[in-house]
Amino acid sequence: MSYRNKTYVAFASEDIRSYWLMEAWRDNDHIDFDFFDAHDLYVARDTSQPESIKARLRERMKNAKQFVLLGSRSAKAKGGDGKSFLAYEVQNMISLDLPIVVANLDQDREVDRNFIPTPLLDADYYTLSVSFQPAIIMYALNNYAPQYAASGKTGPHYYNESHYKKLGL
Repeated sequence: MSYRNKTYVAFASEDIRSYWLMEAWRDNDHIDFDFFDAHDLYVARDTSQPESIKARLRERMKNAKQFVLLGSRSAKAKGGDGKSFLAYEVQNMISLDLPIVVANLDQDREVDRNFIPTPLLDADYYTLSVSFQPAIIMYALNNYAPQYAASGKTGPHYYNESHYKKLGL
């Protein structure tokens, strides 16, 4: 088995600008946000066949220790449609049984079931929803993710307002 040390960010293609923003946060010396991006591995070209792309996605995911899902209506639709690449990623997230932080692109701080793909809801998968802000996403990756396996929790969860206040948000 490979060494898992990456964060895999999954998103609907419509939300790619938010992914690029996360990369900008990571590269900005004035923002305390960092992650080892699984997308840096096993590059898939746009001209690749769908099965080749899925194989690359799976290899990236096997190197992940945690996932961030950019939560949006598009992510809900594509993540549950059974045919998109995001649906493939969601199924793999479930099978790998690793922590999933849902970063709500509308800045909602609570669980928004309109943003979580149906397969995660149907599986009663333990996810943590946060607003799309670097401090709270980093906090979730540093706190929720490490205790995920031992928690025994199920279903979608969120941090209460005190966590945001502690981070100055």
